Amino acid sequence: MAESQIIERNPTATIIRTSGNGQQLTIPSLVPILPIRNIVVFPGTVMPLNVGRQKSKHLLDEVMPGEKLIGVVTQKNAEVEDPGYNELFTVGTACMILKLFKLPDGNQSIIVHGLVRFRLMGIEQTEPFAMGRIEVLEERVTPGPELDALVASIRQQANRVIELSPNTPDEAAQVLNSITTASSLSDFLAANLPVEKDDISEKQRMLDETDVEKRLRIIAGRLATQLDVLELQNKIQSQVKENIDKSQRRYYLQEQLKAIRKELGDGDAGAGGSEMETLRTRLEAAQLPEAVMKEATRELNRLESIPNASPEYGVIRTYLQILSELPWAVMTTDKLDLKEARKILDRDHHDLEKVKRRIIEYLAVRKLKPDGGGAILCFVGPPGVGKTSLGKSIAEAMGRKFIRVALGGVRDEADIRGHRRTYIGSMPGRIIAELRKAGTRNPVMMLDEIDKVGTDFRGDPAAALLEVLDPAQNHTFTDHYLDVPFDLSHALFIATANTMDPVPGPLRDRMEVIEIPGYTNSDKLDIARRFLVPRQLEANGVPVKQVKFQDQALSWLIEGYTREAGVRNLEREIGAVARSIAAEIVNGKTGKVLVTRETIGKVLGPRKFDPELASRTSIPGVATGMAYTPVGGEILFIEATRMPGKGLTTLTGQIGEVMKESAIAAYALIRSRAQGMGIDSKMLAESDVHIHVPAGAVPKDGPSAGVAMFTALASLMLNRPVRHDVAMTGEITLRGLVLPIGGLKEKTLAAKRAGIKEVIVPKRNERDLAEIPKEVRDTLKFHLVENIDQVLKIALVEAPKKRRKRRGRGLAAGFEARKEN
Repeated sequence: MAESQIIERNPTATIIRTSGNGQQLTIPSLVPILPIRNIVVFPGTVMPLNVGRQKSKHLLDEVMPGEKLIGVVTQKNAEVEDPGYNELFTVGTACMILKLFKLPDGNQSIIVHGLVRFRLMGIEQTEPFAMGRIEVLEERVTPGPELDALVASIRQQANRVIELSPNTPDEAAQVLNSITTASSLSDFLAANLPVEKDDISEKQRMLDETDVEKRLRIIAGRLATQLDVLELQNKIQSQVKENIDKSQRRYYLQEQLKAIRKELGDGDAGAGGSEMETLRTRLEAAQLPEAVMKEATRELNRLESIPNASPEYGVIRTYLQILSELPWAVMTTDKLDLKEARKILDRDHHDLEKVKRRIIEYLAVRKLKPDGGGAILCFVGPPGVGKTSLGKSIAEAMGRKFIRVALGGVRDEADIRGHRRTYIGSMPGRIIAELRKAGTRNPVMMLDEIDKVGTDFRGDPAAALLEVLDPAQNHTFTDHYLDVPFDLSHALFIATANTMDPVPGPLRDRMEVIEIPGYTNSDKLDIARRFLVPRQLEANGVPVKQVKFQDQALSWLIEGYTREAGVRNLEREIGAVARSIAAEIVNGKTGKVLVTRETIGKVLGPRKFDPELASRTSIPGVATGMAYTPVGGEILFIEATRMPGKGLTTLTGQIGEVMKESAIAAYALIRSRAQGMGIDSKMLAESDVHIHVPAGAVPKDGPSAGVAMFTALASLMLNRPVRHDVAMTGEITLRGLVLPIGGLKEKTLAAKRAGIKEVIVPKRNERDLAEIPKEVRDTLKFHLVENIDQVLKIALVEAPKKRRKRRGRGLAAGFEARKEN
């Protein structure tokens, strides 16, 4: 390695002699300056430099035909394109250009030989290239035993570093041992010490130091640090090599192979691509949120350190695969054409104006505020009215994917929130699993039969749904399996239920409840004509144009073979007729088929439901009530009879506790008003009363049967039948007041289906009449009552005139007269 020595100085130049060939070189005080980035050139070293800036090319054009002498200075900030004096370090190296290479891309490369340090005093010229005034620096060397010991120690350290570094060429040790002077040794080691690009100031500090001994001490510290790292790596490799077994050796080789593929840039090529890199690529493509990506990266790093044979390897890999498959950033674009949406809703469903209006309002809000959160709707109504199919129509109208999650019979909280990964075979909950299948985070998600969710020792699924169905919380829904938040706020949740009674209050409070009542007979006729008949004919392979159902036949089928709030059984019966027509067509029938009442009777047999109101309410002690059940409205017959006894009351018919209390209150009200009503109190005390509600296998409960029970008892005691075309509902008090009830719409629809002409309802339910379909309001006569006196006046048949003359004898005389008859 050549070393330069100053032999003469003057104001205009400095003369040096190189130790390599003894040649004398004159270095002028004004030299061309070549700024370089991220590298420091030391005296005595030969280094390649890339030249790309236009000014640097002009500099080479100027010096190459001449002395080929330039001043190389490192710039402080590599991003500066045209550095001035303040952007350059003040100490640089005077260099001789040994060779120039012109590259195909227009850039140039030179090989320079460092000669001597200089201090840049200033920039005298900037165009077409920089010319700087320099002062050649002379090194300070103090010979002695201390310097010799330092040189020997550094030489030993450097040889050890070369020995432990596998990629160092063999010639490095030879060059190192051939250097005899301390200055040349320090510059050689300083030039070859590894330093980060952003820490170039460390090498510049070595260049700035003109005291050789101090420079050697800086290098000794850097060598000691590097040597410690290499010794530790060598120690770890030795320990691993000693303890390696067959599986560890396989894993080690796979890691080495992965590193090689990564360096070659083909880590994912072919069937042997790295599984880790594939997972990493999929996770990055999924656009995970920052917090989720941090957790995924941590698990991925764990996976890389676990052998393939470990059970935990499969758990973590499955977890990462699920994370990468979830739609973190995938959303479908909403179709916000309100007219088209309304057209789709009208095409698929009859009536349901309130529901359709709410969906149109939701789409309008989304159009005005696209970043708004999802709505939480709950459709409540009897089976067969189209709650579930309505969700599919909503999804189609909005242009979203449809997901149905059946909650009937769910009793485990983990079905909603998932299992933690500590369990064998753990998986995400139903919500996350369905979103993963859908591939979008803004679907229409239908939570079907939310009122059928149960509770046992495994937790309360309804409580787990609180976070899912809360617009203020579901943007950070955390599944136990994922253990990271997932945003559910963009999904449109639609819950369905037959009744809201079993749904917990906090869960009910989070939803917008929209009630879907049952259909009237005319509604069913329209639905059958427009939807059910064409669908069942097509489903059974019958040409639609070959078959015609008469409206009278459909009405006969609706009234005589089905008695339901929805149309599910109606469609089933139409399907039976369609199958019989299919059999006729297969047997050779080619003409047009007309379905009449006789056809219905021939296929379905005798009528299943006949009017029985007159026969069941023609005797005293029977009243017609109205009830609301999960399957829709029903009429209820309350029967009462009495027999000699001690004033006891018997209740039968699978009656719940609330209904029993209503019966007791009704009988107490009869006894308290017996004198005013013309009933013999002594006879009451000597009689037992039995109240029965037929259909004993069906559980019944609720306070709304109080009015009907009181009317049945009054009919019995007064021996006056209840009008067979009148049904009633309402809760009574011991003061004789009639209190409001719920489910009036469903109850009146049931009364209309049963042939009732007049209904008695509480006065305070008058506001609910607006929700009843106009067809029902026009055909039923509504009596709004406030007390039981008004009820009896409307409901009971007028007593015969001869009975009125014997009123003074009391109810006992009437009872004796009936015994004689």
